[in-house]
Amino acid sequence: MKTLTIIPSRLSATRLPGKPLLKINDISIISHVFMRAQEANIGDVVVAAEDQEIVDDVVNNGGRAILTGKNHKTGTDRIYEALNKLEVKDVDFVMNLQGDEPAININDIINLNKKMISNQSQMGTLAAKIKDLKDLENENIVKVITKENLNKDKFSKAKDFLRRSLEVENIYHHIGIYCYSTDTLKKFVELDQSKNEINNRLEQFRALDNDIEINIALASSSPIGVDTKEDYLALKKIMEYKD
Repeated sequence: MKTLTIIPSRLSATRLPGKPLLKINDISIISHVFMRAQEANIGDVVVAAEDQEIVDDVVNNGGRAILTGKNHKTGTDRIYEALNKLEVKDVDFVMNLQGDEPAININDIINLNKKMISNQSQMGTLAAKIKDLKDLENENIVKVITKENLNKDKFSKAKDFLRRSLEVENIYHHIGIYCYSTDTLKKFVELDQSKNEINNRLEQFRALDNDIEINIALASSSPIGVDTKEDYLALKKIMEYKD
């Protein structure tokens, strides 16, 4: 079974413009993510970028990147364009990593890939335990409710995704990494955006609203995503201190 990892990236993020090229330890955020994905060693890794500057940066750091269109509604649409442009053969699964999580745990990527292959799932993602109940009210933290309690062996199905919740049973902090079978990815991008997807600004509803099952693997922790300048400075401090 062959997995291809594609990392969508663009400079025009509204909350923190130019985010992929911000540096930690003299290496851009997007190149850090590329290197993590390579370390996971589950297959080839490519960055799918909207901007030539990102492509140049990744290539200069020894990575592989491809230029894609500027009119994609979601990162998934971008990775599908990249998959077609690359014309790779025999790919069974596509791993979609977030380009703004340079501290993602490599073992979590490996675990999700293994579970996708052994269960022959249509679509899978990660979730971590919620340690602070205040996170239930935080709309910036996406939650997932699973059909069963998660543990390291389970690959439970997602029941619902939400931004705010008072519920505390089988609810986890969703981590926005997706793995699709190539057939599911093709089906997904051909579907119209669903009403739930648009209202909640969460593309996973397009899958659930069209009877595509999403399996959830338990992650070891929630990685710090870089959405704001404060996030960037906090993560920079942690990663530079570690090294």
